[in-house]
Amino acid sequence: MNEITLTDNPGGNRFELSKGGAVAAFAEYTLAPGVITFTHTEVLPGNEGQGLGSRLAVFALDNARGRGLKVVPKCEFFAGYIAKHANYQDLLSTT
Repeated sequence: MNEITLTDNPGGNRFELSKGGAVAAFAEYTLAPGVITFTHTEVLPGNEGQGLGSRLAVFALDNARGRGLKVVPKCEFFAGYIAKHANYQDLLSTT
């Protein structure tokens, strides 16, 4: 069984989902005071279609909420995920 681990890698400015000890997906971000901007999300080849991107998005958005950050989804994946999940729309930055 491939264990899944979700982490924030602040040194790399990205959230990472590891499967069996290897990075399988990541979401890059930039930080500004009170705001996190998601710039790129990628599920690495061979890991697509397993819901890993969604698991990563939930982890990253819950992390942002816990830190009191507003979200700017420049990444199409995060923009689409938030549009489909009303429980995260309150995180969207209005500026």
